[in-house]
Parts: sequence; structure tokens; C-alpha cells
Amino acid sequence: MEALLYEKLGGKQVQCRICNHFCKIKDGKKGICNVRENQGGKLVTLVFDRVIATSVDPIEKKPIFHFKPGSYSYSLATVGCNFKCQFCQNSDIAQMPAGKKGMIQGKKIRPETIVEQALSTGCQSISYTYTEPSVFFELAYETAKLAKENNLSNIFVTNGYMSSDLIHLIAPFLDAANVDLKAFDDKFYQTYCQARLEPVKKTLKLMKKAGILVEVTTLLIPGLNDDPEELTNLARFIAKTLGCETPWHISRFHPSYRMTDIALTPVASLERAYGIGQKAGLYNVYTGNVPGLASENTHCHDCDTLLVKRYGYTIENYLKEKGTCPKCDAQAYGIY
Repeated sequence: MEALLYEKLGGKQVQCRICNHFCKIKDGKKGICNVRENQGGKLVTLVFDRVIATSVDPIEKKPIFHFKPGSYSYSLATVGCNFKCQFCQNSDIAQMPAGKKGMIQGKKIRPETIVEQALSTGCQSISYTYTEPSVFFELAYETAKLAKENNLSNIFVTNGYMSSDLIHLIAPFLDAANVDLKAFDDKFYQTYCQARLEPVKKTLKLMKKAGILVEVTTLLIPGLNDDPEELTNLARFIAKTLGCETPWHISRFHPSYRMTDIALTPVASLERAYGIGQKAGLYNVYTGNVPGLASENTHCHDCDTLLVKRYGYTIENYLKEKGTCPKCDAQAYGIY
């Protein structure tokens, strides 16, 4: 299938405009994601109907805590990614084309079938997740439009490197997004992801401006992105630029892919980052991948009443019907 968002440059060369790499691709070559190929001067997507993973997930697994808590989201992905994160948690599928000589696996599934499966399993939304939705944007876009026609919401779980053109195109159909803000240091992005920080910050601003409910996740890696000063700057950016109500998820690192020599994130480091987020003025700070911590719960930002209690993916929702606090009637941030 012909790809969306690209320019023909002449001499059969094209420039992809899906993400901020803006790859210039010669005839017969692929972009950095390895799933978009120049075929005779036409950019094509190799994964439009090649879905590698599907699952019915609790929406909290994304993690999304402030959009229809307790509901289920039909989740899907193709292979491929436009990042080369050395700590990738889903490297077997995200890095498959890059690491296995262009291999692309996946079952042929059309957008209509995805929507049908979401409806039949009782899901209230579809999540484009596990890898990077911008690299399978054509599938996500067609599915999202059809989902809206069937009263299903759409969620991106993304590294945030998508172009502004993509955001403007998907915004009318995208309800929520969890965006990885992997660090607040451009050198970290260059060294460990082969990307840059500024485009991610721009994406967050554009999504917020477009009315998309945004939640932010930072995977805390010991010794690499857990410096208190850096975390303070990151938390202040969220508070000042996106708003104090914006949820910040601080997740525990597990050794994986090319970072098997780094230990699990200490719980004390997560708790310290949690405190930094609160001190920066954020109302909704959460720790992840360590079930049982009180910092998984949502409290009223006005009176501190417990609104949503969580243990893993099990929740108890104490909010009133329209998402207000049962004690002071303050409106909780999110869509309920």
C-alpha cells in the first residue's frame, strides 16, 4: 500500500514525513524504521495489514489512568520502530526488521476486522501500542476512523517522535496518548535511542493543544536518567508546559535487550522521583512495575480524598458518575 505523508524529490528519491527523522530514501531502500520502502519512486508501507500482536488489555496497562479507568482496550501492533532504544522492552517485535535482515512477520488483518474484534470483546477503545504507532500509521489511521464510527475511542502509546503533519491528521480521531519522555537530556536520546529530545517535547505540546488527553511515562534507568536535577527539570516541564494535571508515570526498569547488565530500578529511586514530581506541582504522579505502592493511587487534588485505588490492574473507583470527588465534588482530571 502507498504510504501517507511523503514527498517525491526527483530522481526516484522520496522523503518520508511520518516522523522527525524525515528520512530521504533512495529507490529500493528503506527508512530507519525498516517498514517503509521506496519502490520505484513511490513510498510504500510494508506493514499495513501485517499485525504481529493483538490483546485485550486493561487500559491501565498502557499505562492510561485518567481515561475510562477499569475499561478494556483492544491493543495491537505491527513490527518496526523508528527508535533504536538499547533498553527496548519489546525488542523482539520492535527491532525485528532491523535485527533480522528486513524480516516482517504478522497476520493479515484489515481495519474492519480489528474494529469487529474490539467490539466483540467488550472493549471501549483501541490502543496502538507495543511498538511505535507512527511506523504503522496507515493501519492506525484507517482503523481509528472506523473505530470512531462505531463509538470506540483511540489511544496511541508512542515515543512521541511523530511529525506535526501526522498529529494534525490523526488528532480528530485520537482521544488519548501515553507519550514516553525517556529522559530530559538530548545526549541520552542520541546515545541510547538514536533520536533527539526536542521533537518529543514539541509533540507533547501539539497533542495538548489539539485536545488529546496526554499522559507521560519515564522508564527510570539506574545511572542513566535518574539524576535528581534532570528529573526536576523534566517534572517542571510537564507542570509548566502541559499542566499540573498531566499524569506522570515513573516506571521501574527491568534488564532487557542490550542493557542486561543494569540492575532493576531500586524502589527508593522510584519513590524519590515520585517526590520530585509532587514538589514540581504535579497532581497525578504514579510509580509503575511495582504493584502495591500507594503511589499507584489517584487522589483528589483539592482535598486528597482517595479517588481510584489500584493494585496492579485491579482498581476500585470511588469517583462519582461524572468523575467528581465523592467528598468535595472537585472535578478529577480525565474522561470517565
